[in-house]
Amino acid sequence: MGSSTFALVLALALVACVTPVERKCLLSGSWRSDTGCRMVVSVLGKDGSFSGSYLPGPAAGDSEILTSPLEGSQQDTGLVPQPIFSFTVRWWLQDSETARTTVFLGQCYVGTNGEETLHALWLLREAAKSPDEDWKATRTV
Repeated sequence: MGSSTFALVLALALVACVTPVERKCLLSGSWRSDTGCRMVVSVLGKDGSFSGSYLPGPAAGDSEILTSPLEGSQQDTGLVPQPIFSFTVRWWLQDSETARTTVFLGQCYVGTNGEETLHALWLLREAAKSPDEDWKATRTV
């Protein structure tokens, strides 16, 4: 009983001595992918919702893709230090009526040096002409 009481008191003392850490992983601002694409979050709501735009990079290889709107949400950074996020991009294509939407799901990490990085998987959906072509309308990465 004595050692567990000491451990509890020590743990409480350590918690009391820790200074609050600056909130990290707020998604507002500009984020660049390793392929040169850029996500710009211009509006970040108090409820974790956000909106902005997604700009394709040179690696996208598709010059018909224009800057496209995005909307998403993230966990409260006050509750979790490395929040999970998701967002949807509705692609605007130059001279095309093809509908494309991508959903991203990931997590923001803070490294030991304080650098924030986003890790995400994505799912791209294109409009299919018929149910028979549905199988090839979705790509994952």
